[in-house]
Amino acid sequence: MDIAREIIDGKRLQPDDDLNFLLTTPLEKLQAGASLIQENFFGKHIDLCTIVNGKSGRCSENCKYCAQAARHHTGIAEYDFLPSEKILAVALANKKVGVNRFAIVTSGRALDGKNFERAIDTYKILRAELKIDLCASHGILTGEQLKRLRAAGVKRYHHNLETSRRFFPQICTSHTYDDRIRTIKLAQAAGLEVCSGGIIGMGETWQDRIDLAFEVAALGIDSIPINILDAIKGTPLENLPRLTTEEILRTVAIFRYINPTANVRFAAGRKFLPDGGASAFLHGASAAITGNMLTTSNINIQSDLKLLAQLGLTNREE
Repeated sequence: MDIAREIIDGKRLQPDDDLNFLLTTPLEKLQAGASLIQENFFGKHIDLCTIVNGKSGRCSENCKYCAQAARHHTGIAEYDFLPSEKILAVALANKKVGVNRFAIVTSGRALDGKNFERAIDTYKILRAELKIDLCASHGILTGEQLKRLRAAGVKRYHHNLETSRRFFPQICTSHTYDDRIRTIKLAQAAGLEVCSGGIIGMGETWQDRIDLAFEVAALGIDSIPINILDAIKGTPLENLPRLTTEEILRTVAIFRYINPTANVRFAAGRKFLPDGGASAFLHGASAAITGNMLTTSNINIQSDLKLLAQLGLTNREE
């Protein structure tokens, strides 16, 4: 597509452009353009990260999609911050098989008190014991907390916007969209890279997905996770219909057109695609969350490395 070549040459799509082509172009043709953009900026490299659920359940927030909200009855395990040695063992195992990044994620509005201090100590141990990029996801933190994470060895902070500004109040009312944006900007001010994207399939429109893509572009986000809703029993969204394969793949391509130089990271929901995400990796997704965690079941590091090799892609830096 001509627009793909224009993007490679420096053009950037804007919210007031005529973007109808993103929704009306046949998927195969739209994907071909996304592939050109991806290969130009990322070559054959796919960035793989993995996470450990460092603190689980009992979250005070009311995000409708989340299994860890205390008000939702999902039967999820509940525990405080894991011992450092257990997290280190997981990180070492993941590094050994070739993961590029390792993140600790925790439930709750914000990690604080003793749990935050345990996290700081753990990051220092991880930094001392192994060479892998460290990421953190601990909710709505203060600028001082984010600076301490950076000093402890964390390179990137994960904080999803989840959806568009318009649709966000339909998903969460216990905090605001601006709370999330404020945290992202504080993380950037602390010298952290930021990973921020969202979930599709929560009842949002195509325009909401496009608006989210522009929101993260305006914030200069380096890594953009795209999660496919896993409608978990016990959450308010449990009865929503699953997205079609075409809807998922078109969304990945749209994010690539709007964010050509950011890693579009396929996260939860790859199990819903018949090819395990292969088409997405060839047509827009330059990164992925891998391993056995949270809602990304049936996907593991070994199977992903095998898939990448079959596609002529690699997680190794060239």
